[in-house]
Amino acid sequence: MKLTLKYLDKMRCLRKRSAVSFLGVLVICLLFMNLYIEDGYVLEGDKQLIRETATHQLNSERYVHTFKDLSNFSGSINVSYRYLAGTPLPRKRYLTIGLSSVKRKKGNYLLETIKSIFEQSSYEELKEITVVVHLADFDSSWCEGMVQDISQKFAHHIIAGRLMVIHAPEEYYPVLDGLKRNYNDPEDRVKFRSKQNVDYAFLLNFCANLSDYYVMLEDDVRCSKNFLTAVKKVITSREGSYWVTLEFSKLGYIGKLYHSHDLPRLAHFLLMFYQEMPCDWLLIHFRGLLAQKDVIRFKPSLFQHMGYYSSYKGAENKLKDDDFEEDSFDIPDNPPANLHTNMNVFENYEASKAYSSIDEYFWGKAPSTGDLYVIVFEKPIKISKIKVTTGTEDRQNDILHHGALEVGEKIVGSKKGRQCTTYLRLGEFKNGNFEMTDVEHKVLFDINCMRILVTKSQKEWLIIRSISIWTSQPPNQ
Repeated sequence: MKLTLKYLDKMRCLRKRSAVSFLGVLVICLLFMNLYIEDGYVLEGDKQLIRETATHQLNSERYVHTFKDLSNFSGSINVSYRYLAGTPLPRKRYLTIGLSSVKRKKGNYLLETIKSIFEQSSYEELKEITVVVHLADFDSSWCEGMVQDISQKFAHHIIAGRLMVIHAPEEYYPVLDGLKRNYNDPEDRVKFRSKQNVDYAFLLNFCANLSDYYVMLEDDVRCSKNFLTAVKKVITSREGSYWVTLEFSKLGYIGKLYHSHDLPRLAHFLLMFYQEMPCDWLLIHFRGLLAQKDVIRFKPSLFQHMGYYSSYKGAENKLKDDDFEEDSFDIPDNPPANLHTNMNVFENYEASKAYSSIDEYFWGKAPSTGDLYVIVFEKPIKISKIKVTTGTEDRQNDILHHGALEVGEKIVGSKKGRQCTTYLRLGEFKNGNFEMTDVEHKVLFDINCMRILVTKSQKEWLIIRSISIWTSQPPNQ
């Protein structure tokens, strides 16, 4: 009898343990299901990122949240910054330029980078920018020396409120030793890139309310002339379209532009996954999680990497952006317009892609005489310069062999079917290209439409690589 009772007690214990194990598995499954609750925007690669992160225990557990939590991050991170030079102005600027810098074993390019930012900006542009330098090294003597150098060379910019130097104390940093060695990186490499993520997170957190937009640079960068004017034109051209990140360089995290209202979320995101991967990889995942699937990068690039030695161990780093142009960058205005064509469009190379500043193009199947590519402007404009390029380097024969460019007036029709009734021919395409300056002196009316007319059928397909329009005055109100 005693044996029977013992046996029954043992079975009851086993059932309890089995029930607990089952509940444990169920809870884990529910947690994973919660990670996959989404608004239809999480890409497959980002699901993998979340899944991998969920299976590792992050040292800084307070930053582990689901994508839905990330969407709601709007508050700042609690950090008491040290102001080493300058203070924030009460008036918001248009653009904040953020730099994070640490002591290098070889070379130091920070002063040259700051100099380039200010020298390549006009007086009017300087009124709209704020530069924030985060001296992120824990060596206080190095920080003090750098502050002295910056204060001596750029005193007038500090006094004018255009330049601030800050430092986030070491006590606010999460654990940086004994981190996971993802991608087989050596321990010191993991520590370096993990700290760099936190450096940028604290910089972003500080800059969140200083301006309307924020651009991320490294501390060894050269700028294009009047880069702010180019950035403003691009932002204006994207009005009405959704974007998270606009890219003005193809290298790392140089020249990545954000809305300032996204900075708190990005700062939290970098802290959340600070030990997982390098900063530039995290920026790609952040963009995807906020539903910008494709890269939106503009050419020519506005920023160039100029350092020869990396901040990591002084290793050589001779990366260059071959799309960078220092002096000749002149981004077109391309006023808001509706575009259409009667050509047979190939796949998704639609008409709008030729009018964009992004590196993409329109591609149509062999056009016939009389085929049109039409631009109808939302408001009448004065044009100073027009430039149209057809074909690409790898498809040099897909050009417009015989065509003309015309501008029109006297708009008729409803909003969707608006068209001009009268056109003036400005000239013919030569070798697939059309370019004309001083258009406002040759066209006496305000222009409502512009069109490309195929004047002779061709067997080759047609790529319109870019349509660039510069206006001589803002569109009529």
